[in-house]
Amino acid sequence: MSNFLQLALILSIFITMAKLGGYISLRLGQPSVLGEIVVGILLGPSLLNVIHWAPFTDPHLEEFVAELAELGVLLLMFLAGLELHLSELARSGRVSVLAGTLGVVFPVGMGFLAGLLFQMPASSALFLGLILAATSVSISAQTLMELGALRSRVGMGLLGAAVFDDVLVVLLLSIVLALMDGTGGGLASIGLVVLRMVVYLAGATVIGLVLLPRIARRADRMPISEGLVASSVVLILLYAWAAEVIGGMADITGAFLAGLFLARSPLRDRIETGISALAYGVFVPIFFIHVGLSANVRELAGGGVWLALALIAVAVVSKVVGAGLGAFLAGFSRLEALQLGAGMMSRGEVGLIVATLGITQGFIGRDVFSAVVGVVIATTLLTPPALRVLFARGQQPASTGDHTPAEPVAAAELITE
Repeated sequence: MSNFLQLALILSIFITMAKLGGYISLRLGQPSVLGEIVVGILLGPSLLNVIHWAPFTDPHLEEFVAELAELGVLLLMFLAGLELHLSELARSGRVSVLAGTLGVVFPVGMGFLAGLLFQMPASSALFLGLILAATSVSISAQTLMELGALRSRVGMGLLGAAVFDDVLVVLLLSIVLALMDGTGGGLASIGLVVLRMVVYLAGATVIGLVLLPRIARRADRMPISEGLVASSVVLILLYAWAAEVIGGMADITGAFLAGLFLARSPLRDRIETGISALAYGVFVPIFFIHVGLSANVRELAGGGVWLALALIAVAVVSKVVGAGLGAFLAGFSRLEALQLGAGMMSRGEVGLIVATLGITQGFIGRDVFSAVVGVVIATTLLTPPALRVLFARGQQPASTGDHTPAEPVAAAELITE
């Protein structure tokens, strides 16, 4: 069987099983994302290890699936940004700063103490704290879209805090690496990191406010098929590319910003319709399946289980308490603060990237990395049902900053169809 046919077969399996898992999860009263991730775990090395079955001999197949999954998370975060209004997000600035800051400080501090308790060197314990500080908001964003709560006060505060979290983690990571480098260029390295972030955010904002709506209008008027959707995809990819290459930030931050700026366009609804069909029909299911495929529960066997359990407890408590306290100090009710803190629990690709860097730099060992994988699995599985329960306690999504009710999102309908 040719490499392409292998890809076609594995993708047909993944998309079918993702939709089936999402359907079962919805029937059980849980967000569909939970079922899709669980299916990914079952299909992955934890149990069936489908991608390594006899028909699949292409050594690059797993890598290609991972790249398609990356496109899925970019489209997902773009749709999350597209659901928001810039003015509404700006009004959540105070909660974003407080929740984002305390949502980093608490995991770093508690992770550092946990590392010391497990007799790690101080440098390794500090790096462990940085790993636990990273947040993967894509799972929470998808869950809030299904609940029709993304434009609620909690949803906007959550997304703003996640962006602030990303900036802080990258900055702290750069500071730690620079201080431990010992070459004397520490301050210059830190200054360069800050400069790159400022340049990217400033450039992305100016281009987003001035050019992106105009580009969308011009593409829509051109006599080409699906010009509006094509131009939107190009802008997503360019913003994501620039976020990493120029800003030194996560690519999902760039995709989110692209959606946020295009939300100002009068063509927003048509953009959402086109991108949603592309995302939820193909790429987002692959992303959630790949999250499960990346987990290997078998690596946690032996003494690593206790380390993993300890880090899971620290990961959950530190984010819920830290980010939740920041939201409470910013004026959220106790329930809203708890909802936001729970939404910040999920770790994902950012945490794994930081952990991989820790291995290559010699700060952590393979046992710690396996425990971090356990944290990613547990927090990813805990976040969707926790958000559903907490929002159900509130009877309806919290109101937006201007006290308008949260709007249902078409993406949820696409998932359940």
